[in-house]
Amino acid sequence: MGHKENMNNHSTTVETLTDSTFYAIAEKTLKAIELSLEEAFQATDLDLDISRQGGNVVNIQFADRSVIVVNTQAPLQEIWVAAKEGGFHYRWAGTLQTPLWLDTKTGAELFSELSRLASQQAKATLKVSYQA
Repeated sequence: MGHKENMNNHSTTVETLTDSTFYAIAEKTLKAIELSLEEAFQATDLDLDISRQGGNVVNIQFADRSVIVVNTQAPLQEIWVAAKEGGFHYRWAGTLQTPLWLDTKTGAELFSELSRLASQQAKATLKVSYQA
């Protein structure tokens, strides 16, 4: 099966994650999503409700009551996103220095896709990024 090349030239070797490293990097990723959206919320008049459930789930609710759910799937070492547009699975493809999660079907990058999905549902431009 061919792996679709990502637009950005990611030529780094993927570092294998142990379970404990996965938990640490996944937590850092969820935190970055929360922080990005909280900053966007404060910088605009958007009505966003961001909440954490059970430690590994981030719920983002928009003014129109639509929701995006981001959660970690530890046994698969993936991050799953459920949005209005559908469900997406992201697999680790980076290094600890250069964190990278790519869609298992399209090769799209998690943060750019979350920015697109959140902007769609907020009906405003939102940027989700990794705060290293």
